[in-house]
Amino acid sequence: MTIVATAAAESRYQEILDRFSAVFTRIAEGSREREQRRILPFEQVQWLKDAGFTTLRVPESHGGSPISHEHLFRLLIELAAADSNVAHLLRSHFSFVETISLQPAEFQDRWFPKVLQGQIFGNAATERGGNALGTTNTKLVKKAGDWVLHGEKYYTTGSIFADWIVVMATTEGVEGRQYAIVERNAEGVEILDDWDGFGQPLTGTGTAIFSEVLVAPENIIQRKVASTLEPAFFQLCLLSVLVGIGKAARNEAASIVSTRTRTFNTGSGALFKDDPQIQELVGRLAANVFAAESIVTMAARELDAAVDQQLGLDPDAAYLRAELAVQQAHVATPKLILDATSELFDVTGASSVSTSKSLDRFWRNARTVATHNPVAFKARSVGDYFINGTVPTGLNSIGEAKAGK
Repeated sequence: MTIVATAAAESRYQEILDRFSAVFTRIAEGSREREQRRILPFEQVQWLKDAGFTTLRVPESHGGSPISHEHLFRLLIELAAADSNVAHLLRSHFSFVETISLQPAEFQDRWFPKVLQGQIFGNAATERGGNALGTTNTKLVKKAGDWVLHGEKYYTTGSIFADWIVVMATTEGVEGRQYAIVERNAEGVEILDDWDGFGQPLTGTGTAIFSEVLVAPENIIQRKVASTLEPAFFQLCLLSVLVGIGKAARNEAASIVSTRTRTFNTGSGALFKDDPQIQELVGRLAANVFAAESIVTMAARELDAAVDQQLGLDPDAAYLRAELAVQQAHVATPKLILDATSELFDVTGASSVSTSKSLDRFWRNARTVATHNPVAFKARSVGDYFINGTVPTGLNSIGEAKAGK
């Protein structure tokens, strides 16, 4: 079965895109300067909150007007084309909104209203090292009858902008890991802007320190590793950011070529915009981006199919299809975008490497996003499935491997 978009669905998407296009345009206007001067996009995040962008997956049963997975990821692509940092930092927020939907009614009744009020969520899951795979050094402990959180995290994307932080922790005597949800400005919470990656510098992907932070019992939930779309959703957020970076690079290439008047003595002597070889270069770059966007869009439709009860699909089979679709998208998309962002420099001359132009930001940002989950592991998983029928499984954890493994 092939999942396709209907005319009605496409019309609905265009309505939603029109609603946010002006905000995306405003965000794009200062994106280069913000990266050059390391200005965190607090103002731009607020614009999105004010426009209702962060509420787009709240169920109708809780007062929302939800859009499909496909439409959300396509919007994230457009937002990432405006500023990849802003789209990336919202990954944790939208992922936790999905998590809320998996929780009991009481939990949903408490948290969905906060989302509708414009409150957003950050992430604090990963530690730099020292924790065994499947555990964390960040702990929840009982102290004088209260739950207290302490530990240190890194790669806390989005948390510096958030109202709430979803912290991965472990509790002595409790199997698995837990999510502790704490207020960003609670006593004992410290967020540092110390992300030192050469790309995506404005995502707040730095250190979070939790020192004896009180956590309400109702704000602690068990980390689920059962069959859900959570891993696929997380990954498609990143792939959408990648595609958005590619679209921005494509637009930049076209703009450079269309306005350039200088040429080379080794070329045809024609304006770059009229030179067939330059046109071909831009065409190949654009085709890579088109292919990547098509791949991500089709994978998103598989997520929608997996949760659409009207299709009558077997849930396990549908979830497997969605996971495989996203894993294959993960294998194919990064190279397409990395090639496109590298080829941007081929459509112009030595002036393209001027730091004032910051054309390298497209490749740096794409390379940074593409490192989040090694492609080799996803390709192996896909190959093992098609060769041996092995159902993809994830460790759902990052930590120190056991010796000899």
